[in-house]
Amino acid sequence: MGGVDAGAGPRRDELAAFLRSRRARLRPRDVGLPDGIRRRTPGLRRQEVAQLAGMSIDYYIRLEQRRGPHPSRQVLMALARALMLNRDERAYLFQIAGESAPATTGPSREVAPGVRHLIDAMTETPAYVVDAKYDVLAWNRLAVHFVGDLDTVPTADRNMIRWMFRGHDSDRHWDDPDTLRFVRGSIADLRAAYGRYPGDRSIEELVTELLGTSPRFARFWADHEVEVRRRIVKRVPHPEFGPLEFECQMLHVPDADQRIIVYVPEPGSPTQAVFRRLADRVGQSPGA
Repeated sequence: MGGVDAGAGPRRDELAAFLRSRRARLRPRDVGLPDGIRRRTPGLRRQEVAQLAGMSIDYYIRLEQRRGPHPSRQVLMALARALMLNRDERAYLFQIAGESAPATTGPSREVAPGVRHLIDAMTETPAYVVDAKYDVLAWNRLAVHFVGDLDTVPTADRNMIRWMFRGHDSDRHWDDPDTLRFVRGSIADLRAAYGRYPGDRSIEELVTELLGTSPRFARFWADHEVEVRRRIVKRVPHPEFGPLEFECQMLHVPDADQRIIVYVPEPGSPTQAVFRRLADRVGQSPGA
């Protein structure tokens, strides 16, 4: 990336070549599109990129043909999303287009289309996506049975860590060692994010709120544990199906610093049978 001067105007040859190379590396399934008929060349078609980016096919073709207007920052952001660029690639795209790269000042709340399609494809497994602050950003239909119907919850209140400390300190679940391990790991992970995003107002406000409302959170926070979450076994008392046990797997999405949280039951276990029954119920519901 050395020698690329942001603000000096677009380098049309490099921009066109970069767009073509990023388009060629993607398969339709990567962005949630059907593979369709056999393709003569690898990668997405130009009209597919234009569709994903919300622009006209003619405008996108002109970019790949080294002509057309100087792309705006809004257009560049749309292309970065459509082509699933990582943070370094996005910065490079902006630079060769003659723009300064957007600053990353806090946890990303933008869920890539491929990540959304991935969790939706997990029809027998509850899965949802959280950012580094543990705000729930996306979820599949099976996850509703465990995190609730978040479409009815204000966006500002979709935070897992706030949920954990909303109950009273005398609640019985605090006597469960697995619950304590899960919560302590979440707090340690939040502290790691606190260090990665110094000055981020949303994280600071959450921490300040919980320090003032939850003595238990304050004790955990004072331990200064720092870690990125790993796998853990969870035991959940379901109101209809009784006790459920599953691995809570954390899959890191590094480019966005997000996590896909997946509830993975033991194959052949009663919990897997419950998940399948719930999946059948979801599949039979109106609008499924």
